[in-house]
Amino acid sequence: MQQTTATRWLERWDAQQERYVPDREERFRVVIDVVRTAAGDGPAAVVDLGCGPGSLSQRLAEALPDVQVVGVDADPLLLGLGRANTNPRVRLIEANLANAGWPDATGLPGPWDAAVSSTALHWLSPEDLGQLYRILARNLRPGGVFVNADNMGVGQPALDGIADAVRTARTRRVGTQDNEEWAAWWQALRTDDELAPLVDARSNAAIAHSGENGLTVWQHADLLRQAGFAEAGPVWQFGDDHVLVAVR
Repeated sequence: MQQTTATRWLERWDAQQERYVPDREERFRVVIDVVRTAAGDGPAAVVDLGCGPGSLSQRLAEALPDVQVVGVDADPLLLGLGRANTNPRVRLIEANLANAGWPDATGLPGPWDAAVSSTALHWLSPEDLGQLYRILARNLRPGGVFVNADNMGVGQPALDGIADAVRTARTRRVGTQDNEEWAAWWQALRTDDELAPLVDARSNAAIAHSGENGLTVWQHADLLRQAGFAEAGPVWQFGDDHVLVAVR
């Protein structure tokens, strides 16, 4: 695959993501600020969970020049796009986060300084998520952080409805409400002949999302504390979009 092809599809990926997360770049910066606060400006090891094509991994490596990032995802197509256009301090590896052995695939010796995720973990069941959080608690150093940036409600119907309306209004103000939809991006990508090997690899891997877990930001925080984190709670919010931080 030519790098120009990967770049074109990654730009379209970023645009369709901003349809649903209009402040995505600011949210990325918040995640980076948290990692910098926890790890300092020196060498650090960071794992990006459900990294997709490496959007957050790339931004972390660009902002923090001594950080090594390993992105983990089960989707060979998204990983293939990311590997064609990546920072040399970023490695993207294929592994299933629902499999307890995924840390071995990272090749990143612990303890890690931080683990991050962006718009990814809502696909995991509560059981798989609890297991993942326990694995993170074992692999992060004391004082290390887990940072989860995602759309998470608060579990109160009226407030969640208002939060959703606030986010929708924001998309109109910044002009992302008409950006390409997620399903349309995938449909268009499958027609690109240059990406046929990656499309086939994805089909062979039987990648499919079975539905969102529906956990609130506070239920995530409870699961993290139960898993062994000392503290957990949101540090940034816009509408239903949160950056949740847990401190080991």
